Amino acid sequence: MRKVGEGTRILNFLIDTLIVFLLAFAFNKFWMFQVKYWGYPYFNFGWIFFGMMFVYYSFFEIVFQRSPAKWFSYTKVVNKQGGRAAFWRILLRSLARVTIIDLFFIPFLGKPLHDWVSGTEVIEK
Repeated sequence: MRKVGEGTRILNFLIDTLIVFLLAFAFNKFWMFQVKYWGYPYFNFGWIFFGMMFVYYSFFEIVFQRSPAKWFSYTKVVNKQGGRAAFWRILLRSLARVTIIDLFFIPFLGKPLHDWVSGTEVIEK
């Protein structure tokens, strides 16, 4: 089990964030049409973005053990023993990931908060 370096993790973060942003932007345009013409409730783009981020990471990591960026870099999410992470661990990982302070824990824990809280690792495939 070979852990992934910080450069690969940063690349994964940037690719996934770009994909999530584009999905959230498209959904926001669709939702604003609904707000304008059908009177649906308005949601701030930030709520849509972070909601989309939670759904995106949860879906891909539960079903495939990796997000699209992790496919690109040949990495995957596993538990501490190297096996498939449990459903609840991925949900906890995704929930911790949408907090603003997630990446600020790297100097203190040696890894992002979402890895520490969920007990998961990102390894090379």
